[in-house]
Amino acid sequence: MWGASIDVGIRGALAMAESALQFCPLTRTNLDQYPVGCQGSQLEFSARAADLGAIAMLALDGDRHIGQLQFRRYDPALRSPDSLWDPLYWGEFGEHAPVLPDNSLSLFCYHVGQIDDTEYRDPHYQGCGIGAALLGACLDWARAHDYAAVVAKASPSFRPVMAFMGGQSIEIYQQHGFHVHASWVDDGLHRVVTDKQLIDESPVPEAAATVSCCVLRL
Repeated sequence: MWGASIDVGIRGALAMAESALQFCPLTRTNLDQYPVGCQGSQLEFSARAADLGAIAMLALDGDRHIGQLQFRRYDPALRSPDSLWDPLYWGEFGEHAPVLPDNSLSLFCYHVGQIDDTEYRDPHYQGCGIGAALLGACLDWARAHDYAAVVAKASPSFRPVMAFMGGQSIEIYQQHGFHVHASWVDDGLHRVVTDKQLIDESPVPEAAATVSCCVLRL
């Protein structure tokens, strides 16, 4: 539940086996307190916060920011100017874009392990369910604010690819009630997975670059 304390097991070099994490929305009142990378200009994300009520769900370990899930208003016509190298990639579905009510949200990137406004991610917070918990908290917030639907682009179910992209697998979305609207091979992602040798398979299978449009009607 967003805004409440949730026990999440944290592996790695943390002092305790469990840490009580807080989940709260990133709103106009706290924009200056937390990282805003990938949100665009201050003018842009301030306007989105005013429009939607929030622009991300935050995960906090005490006073420390350790992750966020960003979201925007769903726009079926949205296009990324630079494929997966631009945050708009997460909201681009092209010919696979579903028809949804105007008051629908589009989930963007997950920043698990983010402790400041840089590219560094603390590995102690990764791989222990914080991304899934952020998703659950975000959905609770969307329901509480009467949004009609949520759409998300699921990453391939290969952990190195998911970690590189900052996404979630189709299985996690299905566990939260999403249905798969469409799936397709992202050629640009396939080239990146191949060039960066993100998985130990050659040639890289299409499954390692297959993304899906997942929809949840609230």
